[in-house]
Amino acid sequence: MRRAFISPTKYVQGENELLNLGYFIRTFGDSALLIAHPDDIARVKEQLNATSEKFNVTLVEGGFGGECTREEIARLQELAKEKQCSCTIGLGGGKAIDTAKCVAEGEALIIVPTIAATDAPTSHSAVLYTADGAFDDYAYFKQSPSVVMIDTTIIANAPTRFLVSGMGDALSTYFEARATAKSYSGVNAGLPCGVLDGSAQKAVGTKAALALAKLCYETLLEDGANAKVASDCNLVTPALENIVETNILLSGLGFESAGLAAAHAIHNGLTALEGTHHYFHGEKVAFSTIAQLVLENAPQEELNEVLAFCVSIGLPVCLADIGVEKVTVEELKEVARKACIPEESIHSMPFPVTEEAVVASIMVADQIGREFKQKLG
Repeated sequence: MRRAFISPTKYVQGENELLNLGYFIRTFGDSALLIAHPDDIARVKEQLNATSEKFNVTLVEGGFGGECTREEIARLQELAKEKQCSCTIGLGGGKAIDTAKCVAEGEALIIVPTIAATDAPTSHSAVLYTADGAFDDYAYFKQSPSVVMIDTTIIANAPTRFLVSGMGDALSTYFEARATAKSYSGVNAGLPCGVLDGSAQKAVGTKAALALAKLCYETLLEDGANAKVASDCNLVTPALENIVETNILLSGLGFESAGLAAAHAIHNGLTALEGTHHYFHGEKVAFSTIAQLVLENAPQEELNEVLAFCVSIGLPVCLADIGVEKVTVEELKEVARKACIPEESIHSMPFPVTEEAVVASIMVADQIGREFKQKLG
């Protein structure tokens, strides 16, 4: 059986780490194309100026338009060529980071998240959209980012909802990895650059990746609540440092090298419900994780542990928590249909999954979540 594991070349995290950005630019040359929303640049302008001066490097601001489109990628690649930039920096949230990945195409790439809301920064994949914000395609590159740099001072000063959402995304990591390992399903780490049609030889996850996924869950339970308090106070503490690492590194390596299963597929299906559109990815993944546990008939003790964790930090546990106050069976059938298309990760579960089973798991998860909250008052 072929196994695969993928990771960034370097991951570095700490307070005021952005001041060292120039050092990493210097490992490639003396200039970098900076892809970031103007608001994100403004928030860290002082640090960017300081590191540029200290290490004598030039930052070429790309004027990022806010959407990861083919047109924007081509424009930025031309700008990088014109200015002879030595490397590419993606700074900010998911759209800027994905655009930087596409511009760099796996070469000389530095990722600087300013929020810890998802596990995407470490991955070798990106999502492309059309100019009006509709999904276009997935892109995979030959390797993960060269450097992932996390300034926890910046993360601590971002709205706490981002950190909590990141914990929701990370919450699914172990349960999806466990299911994928049981079914010997393929993982993203085995996909070569540009291969999206399943023609490549499948690679399963490694024991190392599964161990990281388990550590991801254990750290959430241990440090999640205290990290939320630290974020509420805009302070960096050991618990916050641990959760930032969990949301970005442990979850990132876990999902890509240990696999996705029902939770993310159900999340994708839930996007068919208009009420969910105002909620973050990780918030919807948290509820979808509960639905996966129902789908696989997980032990009651484990289900209660997940429910208690979610409630303790404010993650959704029922449909109303993600904006769905009322839903029909027909609407849930559409959710299930979308979650069960042939290319979805739900087929990494260690048993056949039907659309009817997905509808049932969502309905039961919703009821369990509402009852759990009622018991807590």
